[in-house]
Amino acid sequence: MTKRHWLMKTEPDAFSIQDLQNRPGKKEHWDGVRNYQARNYMRDDMQVGDPVLFYHSSCQPSGIVGLATIVKSGYPDPSALNPESKYYDPKASPSNNVWVMVDVKFVRQFPQILTLDILRQIPELEKMVLLKRGMRLSIQPVSSEEFAVIMKLVGN
Repeated sequence: MTKRHWLMKTEPDAFSIQDLQNRPGKKEHWDGVRNYQARNYMRDDMQVGDPVLFYHSSCQPSGIVGLATIVKSGYPDPSALNPESKYYDPKASPSNNVWVMVDVKFVRQFPQILTLDILRQIPELEKMVLLKRGMRLSIQPVSSEEFAVIMKLVGN
């Protein structure tokens, strides 16, 4: 299967790139996704080894801060079944849990944040899902070409 590239958004006060780096084994499950399109990407498309652009959102400045990789493909998200969890879904049950998660592993933090302003100045990124007006999806595909441009920006 062809390697796909992804962008995953998180609010740094909830879970940052530094939090991922500090986890045992530098990996963590990505739980709590409650958008069907993002869920479908995790369930159907994300594969072990796929690179992930780690994006800090809802902060100033927002932007791509590092690189991670998928280390476990989609599997049931138990937070949907836990009434104590903020991600609890009362419609979910052990036999019918539609929510999934993946595991991600820290690869590296970029030397500087790639802000939306920086990304918008790069013609090769003009069609990037992230830069489309109104695009708020927390998990987004990134084309191989867009990924290569971003990696070149950070000196890879």
